[in-house]
Amino acid sequence: MEHLEELRNRLFWIFGYLLAGFVVAWVFRNRLVGYIQKPLVDIGLKMTMTHPTDAINFFIKTSLVCGSIIASPFILYQVWLFISPGMYQHEKKYVWPFMTATVGLFLAGTWFGYRYVLPGAMVFLIQDFGKNFTHMITIDDYTGFFLAVILGLGITFEMPIVIFFLALFGIVDAKFLLKNFRYAIMAIFLLAAVICPDPSPVGMCLFATPMLVLYFVGVGVAYFVHPNRRKKKDALKGAA
Repeated sequence: MEHLEELRNRLFWIFGYLLAGFVVAWVFRNRLVGYIQKPLVDIGLKMTMTHPTDAINFFIKTSLVCGSIIASPFILYQVWLFISPGMYQHEKKYVWPFMTATVGLFLAGTWFGYRYVLPGAMVFLIQDFGKNFTHMITIDDYTGFFLAVILGLGITFEMPIVIFFLALFGIVDAKFLLKNFRYAIMAIFLLAAVICPDPSPVGMCLFATPMLVLYFVGVGVAYFVHPNRRKKKDALKGAA
């Protein structure tokens, strides 16, 4: 019952943070629309309404997504408060680096998508392939495309965090990851081909390159946090 009560309290705070994030994003909704629409405006286009409720739905959806991103550090903190009583003291030292890295990598992925992938995709898909057609980019279609790129890359950039946990629990180690890096490269390029909105090899490489870098970052992370290395380190300390 105490755990259920604690869970209820944490869920209450999480809902409050989500609501606060939504309110903040709603206040700046017009500016957010400008940011979201910028890749289209840069090539001389704007989103098109096809239904009277498209605009309000767009504002609500945008505020929900952006509000969730704004609230994510506070939500992660509430998750930590819930699970921390069951953690050992030596495990708690990983919490703040984990939270910082999780938020930082996600924001880095979204920035990379917004700064490089989206503008390139707009030019390639609309101005190059679509130059002989009339352009009518609807709000729903563009919003779905925008979120797929931004959130997809944000989640993809969490690869070192996934490797961190796999290594922490002894499922993989740095040697295993390096030995099988050829299969990892193939998997990364297949994933890039699926999530990349640009069908050209250049676009796929643009998606795959940061993923490859992050994979080798994950190899370094796996080397330092694997249980075997930590046991050797503790044994050396004990001998000293």
